[in-house]
Amino acid sequence: MALLSVEDIHVYYGAIHAIKGISFEVNEGEIVTLIGANGAGKTTTLQTVSGLIRSASGTITFDGGDIRSVAAHKLVNKGLAQVPEGRRIFQQMTVEENLEMGAYTQPNDTISGSLKYVYEQFPRLEERKKQIAGTLSGGEQQMLAMGRALMSKPRLLMLDEPSMGLAPILVQQIFEIIDTLHKSGITILLVEQNAQAALSIADRGYVLETGRIVTTGTGTELLKSPEIKKAYLGG
Repeated sequence: MALLSVEDIHVYYGAIHAIKGISFEVNEGEIVTLIGANGAGKTTTLQTVSGLIRSASGTITFDGGDIRSVAAHKLVNKGLAQVPEGRRIFQQMTVEENLEMGAYTQPNDTISGSLKYVYEQFPRLEERKKQIAGTLSGGEQQMLAMGRALMSKPRLLMLDEPSMGLAPILVQQIFEIIDTLHKSGITILLVEQNAQAALSIADRGYVLETGRIVTTGTGTELLKSPEIKKAYLGG
């Protein structure tokens, strides 16, 4: 059974029909990516899954339960965490304080172990744990946003444009970290404009255009597709 199953969801912004009957699933242990141009509906889809936006119809099932009407903060307790577009860290707090905020749903006696795990994944954060988060570089802030989400011990980690605004060498580093997290057993739903990087590590992908899924396949299949190459890979 899929860990996350989205069936025929429709989302509106006033009179604008932003998501038009999207259906997809994420199986336990997979990396699944949603790719598409700006305005295709990728971020809206993630925000709908995470409870920040309500769908007008359809079903969203996580770990066998219907979550379409569950409040966003309660979904974190269920094991679903999102790293938002633009990082949205707490700028005036230290790195470690940001990470501790990510563990607000967890028992106090587990926080030190979670911090150790995050610092193993992101050694740079341990080096800067007392530094004010707003003074970090863009790449470090992305690592912090990911680390903060990991503090909630998610079963599904949703990443929204993790490479946005980063230098190419940092993009490569972020995707290596995502791949490492996946190999450690974390299921990942990835929204990304860098289709080449996303499909290179994804088990499966879905291509969105103007609120609809138009193509799906394995990461390898989509990388080899002439249509995908022409539209998203510069080929």
